[in-house]
Amino acid sequence: MNWRLIFVLSLFGLGMAFATVFQISSASEPFVWLPIYLLCSYFIAMHAPDKYFLHGFLTSMANCVWITGVHIWLFKTYMTNHITETQQYMKMQAQHGISVRKTMLLMDPVIGIISGTVLGLLAFAASKMFGKVKGIK
Repeated sequence: MNWRLIFVLSLFGLGMAFATVFQISSASEPFVWLPIYLLCSYFIAMHAPDKYFLHGFLTSMANCVWITGVHIWLFKTYMTNHITETQQYMKMQAQHGISVRKTMLLMDPVIGIISGTVLGLLAFAASKMFGKVKGIK
């Protein structure tokens, strides 16, 4: 496993954590993540020794840690700038009696697992596409 690669690529998640608090809306977020995931999958294909899916999955899980941590740390600002999410979290709080922060702690890893599966598959596909190029080095 190339832990340095996973950490460095996860810094995109740290950047996105702050960007989603202050700038990027939830509606436009997937359009920002797509090029990030494509770039990450390329770097994983080129620099991971093997286990491309696992590298992608773990990168995304590290992203999840960054994002959840920043969103909880800057909770009031995040909630102020994301009215739709605030309403959804408040509904869940009313239905289940769990605080919004705890709901974020429970739901964000689920999103991380789903996005980790996507990045893992992209990294695996990229390893097949760029594997011959990697062998030329």
